[in-house]
Amino acid sequence: MTAPLVTPGAEVPPLERTIDLRAMVAYAGSTWDWHRLHYDPEYLAARGLPAPVVDGQVFGALLAEQLQDWLGPDAFVRRLHFRFKNLVFAGETVRCVGRVTAVEDGVVQVEQRVLIIDGDLPERVAVEPAGAEIVLRGATP
Repeated sequence: MTAPLVTPGAEVPPLERTIDLRAMVAYAGSTWDWHRLHYDPEYLAARGLPAPVVDGQVFGALLAEQLQDWLGPDAFVRRLHFRFKNLVFAGETVRCVGRVTAVEDGVVQVEQRVLIIDGDLPERVAVEPAGAEIVLRGATP
């Protein structure tokens, strides 16, 4: 596998996922997060919500996955940060996007965001700002 070009301004390949209820329940089981907000129709209806709400930590996992898919096994995500802007509901599709803002001594700085892309124009922003610091293995940080 050829290493990607990692220079300031380079775009991180986008990652898209449709987050269905089955995936949400699997995630809840693996993280021991059984809050009713993520699966219970009666609980949601009482709060005026149209569908189960995707657990916010899913977005951290997706942002990290986007970077690992791009940079491969020689990359270590040392820091990751993100802030929620809008709820994402079961069945919606999100797209993680990003670009490199700096590269110095084998450490890559990336800014990212997560968009909800289910035909909404303009796209809704689920997560912003977001970003990461990635150490490339073999480089001296």
